[in-house]
Amino acid sequence: MATITNPILTGFRPDPSIIRVGDDYYIATSTFEWFPGIMIHHSKDLVNWQIVGHVLNTVEHLDMRGMDNSEGVYAPALSYADGKFWCCFANVRSCRGGTWMSTPAYVVSAENIEGPWSKPASIGDYGFDPSLFHDDDGKKYMVNMVWDGRKKTDYFGGIILQEFDADKGELVGEEKIVFGGTKLGCTEGPQILKKEGWYYLITAEGGTSYDHAVTVCRSKSIWGPYDLHPQNPILTSRHQDEAELQRAGHGFLVETQNGEWYLSHLCGRPINDPENPSYSMDYGQGRCTLGRETALQNVEWRDGWPYVVGGTTPRVEIQAPKLAAHPWPVEASRDDFDQTQFAPKYQSLKDPFEESWISLSRRPGYARLVGRDYLYSRYNQSLLAQRLTAFNCASETAVEFAPSSPRQMAGLVAYYSRGGHYFLKTSANDQGEQTIQLVGDIDDKYLEYTDEIVIGNCERVYMRLELNTHWYQFSYSLDGTTWLNIGEPLNATDLSDEGSKDVFRFTGTLLGLFACDLTGKHIAADFDYFEYKTLD
Repeated sequence: MATITNPILTGFRPDPSIIRVGDDYYIATSTFEWFPGIMIHHSKDLVNWQIVGHVLNTVEHLDMRGMDNSEGVYAPALSYADGKFWCCFANVRSCRGGTWMSTPAYVVSAENIEGPWSKPASIGDYGFDPSLFHDDDGKKYMVNMVWDGRKKTDYFGGIILQEFDADKGELVGEEKIVFGGTKLGCTEGPQILKKEGWYYLITAEGGTSYDHAVTVCRSKSIWGPYDLHPQNPILTSRHQDEAELQRAGHGFLVETQNGEWYLSHLCGRPINDPENPSYSMDYGQGRCTLGRETALQNVEWRDGWPYVVGGTTPRVEIQAPKLAAHPWPVEASRDDFDQTQFAPKYQSLKDPFEESWISLSRRPGYARLVGRDYLYSRYNQSLLAQRLTAFNCASETAVEFAPSSPRQMAGLVAYYSRGGHYFLKTSANDQGEQTIQLVGDIDDKYLEYTDEIVIGNCERVYMRLELNTHWYQFSYSLDGTTWLNIGEPLNATDLSDEGSKDVFRFTGTLLGLFACDLTGKHIAADFDYFEYKTLD
């Protein structure tokens, strides 16, 4: 019997919104401050998945200039109706602090999942998890959580519903709170499914950490009242320390062509070492270094309610649907930058790929990054990165760069946030000699892990980063053959949602290439290749 191994989408792919269109399955996941926005994954068998692109590819779709860590696109919601794909999202800003958030929400549509997508239509500013429900009478409804910044609240103001006029591209009629949430709290992520005359409202509750859960309620009217599932929540890892998949929540249901049902949900895989309890205190046991990922669970219907097969605890191995296997071509581990466009796995911080700062054509066979702001800036970083997807992996590059100032630098970075990253750079000292140095920023503190090492005027510097579960080890080579470790192993758990005092950390680690020039001369770094391979 064929099985699905969870997570199906590894590394920083939270808030999965799943749909089926004919024989094709699509999942959209959150991208927060990374550009382009909303990553789309495609499958024909629910086992094998590939990235097919992004929804928000232009600044007109998504303007994130100056946004902070873990702002931007929260919890997109896919749907399909009227021969078109629809996608709702919020562009969240000003999220830090116990106050009112700014959460302008929009909907876009496209006839093809790969686009082009329409201009965004506003669907209010209620909260950060909007979705669109298409009723069988032709009416459409915006569903969202409500963010309430008043001191007397716990910020989560329930689930709001309002009709959406697709022809006018605007909300119409009165809005109504249709569900106040349960004692689990933090009611968010609403999506509606209609089945056999019932409207099922599916929400995330408990917060997105270890108390996360999937809540289901139903009503005969879309406007409610909604009755709670008799065994709510239907999925959670809360109080289940033995579960390999933790933080389970934010789910939605999909039916196969053969009438089989699945629940998509996010999860996290914490690092644990039960034989060494002191390790927990010192090095962050229980932290999810790969971020929040995407998983599936089998679902059965009983008495008009969905139940996760096997109980409420998420399972790693589940039964696959009765569909023909459909693997995708295996992506090469090494990218020699010999294409005309960057692969869809790559993203940048806040800014779209533009020739003014990144190019595959200025020097064919190389990715040219023009130096701009440093990694700690909220503006103008020249960073090309892909997700960390395995606990044991290695990445490598070769950079050609001619710095003359300490304010010019380029290299290889493990990046969680501007206040959470490790960076192996080649730069220059005060005498203009080329150097290599390992630096970083942990919990908003700039750190230098080695002194500047003079390497002479090198035409090319090779850089490598290996992750061994808990530890990053950087190394370098001047000839591509002889490698030297630089610095001590660095704690990978600091680059995680749980690895900081900042509670607004919702993303994951990306590995990438970076260039900076604070002299204003904008000198460029040419990267010959980028290799990423898993070692599990």
